[in-house]
Amino acid sequence: MSLKEKADSLKKEAAGMAKEVEGKATGDKVREGEGKAKEKLSDKEKSKMKVDQVERQQKKHD
Repeated sequence: MSLKEKADSLKKEAAGMAKEVEGKATGDKVREGEGKAKEKLSDKEKSKMKVDQVERQQKKHD
């Protein structure tokens, strides 16, 4: 995963956290849910980054 993709993932995670906090503060369950969904997407991207990293390390050792 490229540096740009990592930065985009972190940006999505921050946006998700902000939406979730805003939703909790205002009592807006929809907004809170949107934030949680963005965070989950970010978690998925982080998992992909870890898999990519392991694959690259494995290729170095082969």
